[in-house]
Amino acid sequence: MPRLLLLLAACVRHGAGFVPSRLPAHSARPAAAAASGLRMMPLGIPKVPYRMPGSQQADWVDIYNRMYRERIIFLGETIDDQIVNQIIAVMLFADSEDEKKPQYLYINSPGGSVTAGLALYDTMGHVSSDVITVNVGMAASMGSFILGAGTRGKRIALPHSKTMIHQPMGGARGQAEDIRVQAEQIMKIKASMVDEYAMMTGQTRERIEADLDRDNYMTAEMAKEYGLIDEVVDSIGTKGADKKFS
Repeated sequence: MPRLLLLLAACVRHGAGFVPSRLPAHSARPAAAAASGLRMMPLGIPKVPYRMPGSQQADWVDIYNRMYRERIIFLGETIDDQIVNQIIAVMLFADSEDEKKPQYLYINSPGGSVTAGLALYDTMGHVSSDVITVNVGMAASMGSFILGAGTRGKRIALPHSKTMIHQPMGGARGQAEDIRVQAEQIMKIKASMVDEYAMMTGQTRERIEADLDRDNYMTAEMAKEYGLIDEVVDSIGTKGADKKFS
């Protein structure tokens, strides 16, 4: 009996990690699986079926890849060069395919690299298609800067999302002259961001400078009043809002 139990446990353990790489065009699946079209891996990124145009079979692709094909981008981590370079590549490709269709950038990020964030900010202004930004959790620091950089009139937030703005931070080490140069660069970046925040929100430079001196948290409604977003959308009206802003 113990040997049989061990064998059954091994079968369950190996079976749980099995996910087919391809899905036949007319395969039979349980009703629940067919309805959701979703496969959850034990660990890692969920996979969903996607059938390429003209293909008879569906491939299992990770959910972010599938979202990219619908012009949906999710920024859900610390902003750094790697994630920003990926987002920029997706934005440029989507813009080259159809510059008249909007792109959706969903944000839930604590912020991160200022230089990487500025690269994404400039790309959002460079592409011809509208970029609809959506705060789905927390848009803090550089995340708030990206949120406000969406196409004017098409920056939205979910009701319980939070936004936080503050001045850029940095560290320097080395000789006194090196530290002075780094400090000057940070002050130049701060001045540039003050100008951009003022343009995004319609607030004066003086107020922006004062508000950036500390961690300044805002609810969704406060962010709307401040000018960082244009609409607060509840979960029931999201689809209607998508149509409204597209």
